[in-house]
This record gives sequence, structure tokens and C-alpha cells, in this order.
Amino acid sequence: MALMAANEYSIGDLRQRFAHTDREEAAPQKVRRERRRALTLPREHGAWGLLLVPMITGSGIAFHESNHILPALLLLVAALALFWLRTPVESLLGTSAIRVQAKDERQVVGTVIAGLVIVATLALGALLWAWQNPLLWLIGATAGAAFVGQALLKLMWRQPPRLSSQGEARHPLSKPLVQRLRMLSEIVGTIGLTASAPAAYYVITGNFGATAWMLWAANLIFAGNQIHYVQLRIHNARIEGLRAKLSRGWAFAAGQFVMTVVLTVACLSGLLPRVASIAFAPLLFRGWFYFIQKPAPLKVRRLGWNELAQAVTFCVLFIAVFALPK
Repeated sequence: MALMAANEYSIGDLRQRFAHTDREEAAPQKVRRERRRALTLPREHGAWGLLLVPMITGSGIAFHESNHILPALLLLVAALALFWLRTPVESLLGTSAIRVQAKDERQVVGTVIAGLVIVATLALGALLWAWQNPLLWLIGATAGAAFVGQALLKLMWRQPPRLSSQGEARHPLSKPLVQRLRMLSEIVGTIGLTASAPAAYYVITGNFGATAWMLWAANLIFAGNQIHYVQLRIHNARIEGLRAKLSRGWAFAAGQFVMTVVLTVACLSGLLPRVASIAFAPLLFRGWFYFIQKPAPLKVRRLGWNELAQAVTFCVLFIAVFALPK
């Protein structure tokens, strides 16, 4: 009996040890999976909306003039592949917050890059075959220049801390300047993302005129306002009172005013349908309402969902405006 009890104790002890060992081995594997996911998948979830909303807007308006759906699908595949490609490339080059550190990570990231390049090349090749859609080269070059500019701005505000003469680690740039550079980098990158609106309109209709430029400008105004608003809410979450909010958010308020003036002039001059201002009304309302709303704890997840709802509302209303009989 004593021997059986000893054996049972030994078996139980071994099971506990094996279970503990399995947990120890599983933890690094989980960390590696999470790192690989972060190295290869875009972490800026809001940027997906900044890419897709303009593309849907441009396509929705273009389908009032043409029904060429295949070019739209090819452009969608190419745009998603190229957007996805930015994250692993930045990880490989070391310009992102999470960088490739080991040989196996380099192999995984390299494989993802190769696959995305193949998909993007095939989709773009079909769009540009036999010198079709030649202006896509110019649109792509403009978007590429915007992304390069964004990367350079990121390098500026992501400079590592430096040791002062007293031996303290200090960032070479002041906190307000870092915030401004961060927001500027996002807006510059948005120029490239919103290029999907005129690109979609162009490949579907074959025309790149006033409507294409209007689509680009309208989506850029909308996206820029969203970026500025989100930054305002995050960095001023604890600010209370109208006067304090205006003091810290005067730049956003000025942007709201300028946007209102620009939209009014565009509608009155015929650059936009007069009822197009309806699509921007929810955006303007939530921007001005921020200054008078009661203080409440900031919930970032809820803020993200609210901005997603704003984007969907804008997209639906903007397309519906052009569906109205002229």
C-alpha cells in the first residue's frame, strides 16, 4: 500500500511538473505568435476605415455613371495588399515601434512581403495591362510620396531619448511638438489613403475630372477632421469647462470653422451639390458638441466605434446625395 501510494504520489507529482513545463513552453510560443502578428498585420485599425470609406464613396458615385465592377474589385485587392504591405516593410526596415529581431521573424516577415507583392502586382498588372488606366501611375506616385513623407515624420517624433548633462533620459523634442508631428504624420498619410476615392472613380468610369478631385478633397477633409478630433479627445480627456476646452482645442475649433466655410463655398459655387453638406452635418455637430458636453471618462473603444459610425454615416449620405435627381 505504501508503495502504491508512493507511486501515485510520484505520478501526480510528475503530472504537475509536466503541466508546469507545458505552461512555461506555451508562454513563449504565445509571445512569438503575438509578435509575428504585430510584425505583419496593420495595427492602425482606424486606417482601414480611412482607406475603405473613400474607396466605397468613389465606387458608389462612379456606379451611377458606369457598371464596370471588375476594375473596382482589382483596385480593392491591390489597395488592400499595398496597405497591408506597409506594416511588414516598416517592421523589416526598423521604422515601426515593433521591429524584426530574430532570423525566424525575418523569414516570416519576408514571406508575407513576397506574398503581398505578388498579389498587388497581379492586380495592378491587370488594371494597367495594355496601357489601360494610365493616370493610376500618377495617383499611385502621389500616394507613395505621401506615405514616404509620413514615414519621415514618424522618424522625427520617434527619436529615442538622449542622456542630458545630468544623466537624465530626455526626448530631444518637446511633448507638444511630438503630438503635432504625430498628427501631421497621420494627416500626410491620409492623403495617400484617401487617394483610393479618385482612383476608384477613375477605374470605373475612365474619367478623371472635377468629380474625381472633389471626391479626393471631400474624403480628405472628412478624414482630417476625424484625426484631429480623436487626438483632441485623447490628449484632453481630463479637461473640463467650455473655456478650458476652447483654450486647449482652439486649433480644432478653427479647423471646424474653416471646414464649414470651405464646404459652403464649394456648395454655392457648384463644386459640390448643395445638399452634400448634409453628409458633413453629423461630423460638424459632434465636433462643436464636444465643447459643451458634460465631462465623462474617456472610453477609447467607444470613441473608436463612434468614429466608425460617423464614417459609415458620411459614406451613405454622400453617395445618396449623388443618387438624387439633378
